[in-house]
Amino acid sequence: GESHGRAIGAIIDGCPAGLKIDSDHIQKDLNRRKPGQSSIVTQRKEPDEFEILSGIMNGVTTGTPLCIVVWNTNQKSKDYSHIKDLWRPSHADYTYEKKYGNRDYRGGGRSSARETVARVASGAIAKQILSEVGISINAYVSQVGTIELTKRYDEVDLSLTETNDVRCPDSHIAEQMTNLIKKIK
Repeated sequence: GESHGRAIGAIIDGCPAGLKIDSDHIQKDLNRRKPGQSSIVTQRKEPDEFEILSGIMNGVTTGTPLCIVVWNTNQKSKDYSHIKDLWRPSHADYTYEKKYGNRDYRGGGRSSARETVARVASGAIAKQILSEVGISINAYVSQVGTIELTKRYDEVDLSLTETNDVRCPDSHIAEQMTNLIKKIK
């Protein structure tokens, strides 16, 4: 899919049969990346609700490829018409032009940050597979610009990661990061 198409999705091949899919876990991860949650992220509103179209029966994987889709509900392609002849810094406009002979100026198409929704949904399923063998994944923001959390991961309280908009487990550093983002914005 594409950022301004009907949906974004992923095909997950190699998912083992017999895995009970925890839909709440997938939705929780999608909610974490959902846009419009704070003043430091894009204000585009999308519910980021997913559907698994194949590879699952009665909530358990069948061993065939999973097809997971998140429907786009806030495509506003006309909002980008003013930049149809401009290439944006930090976007893939130039790369797409060179590779394909055209580019999708309507928000980035396949190279939009919206496309990360497929990776997050796929990652949520991968985390469920890993949890079956006792592996858990934790991540946090350790640096924004020159502001850096210098403590090692085992010196921070990872339970504090979700307590602020930048997801840094140190509230003092997180506040500095947020202020820098707002200043640059």
